[in-house]
Amino acid sequence: MLNFLSLFVGFIALGLAVFAFLPFLGWANWAIIPMAMVGLGLGALSGSNAGRNLNLVVIAIGAFRLFMGGGIF
Repeated sequence: MLNFLSLFVGFIALGLAVFAFLPFLGWANWAIIPMAMVGLGLGALSGSNAGRNLNLVVIAIGAFRLFMGGGIF
């Protein structure tokens, strides 16, 4: 059940992260990364690694986008 919740949070965060790749929407990653961290915590508590790995990828994408935009754009 925790893995399902982790995957659910991860897919929502991934959808928002794709949306945040548009110009001038990089600031949304400041909300997406903590959301993915909650999913990462749920995935770490579950018996499976799929949710944890998905949220790690979302965090990496969001952090990369923040790095490329200077933290704002």
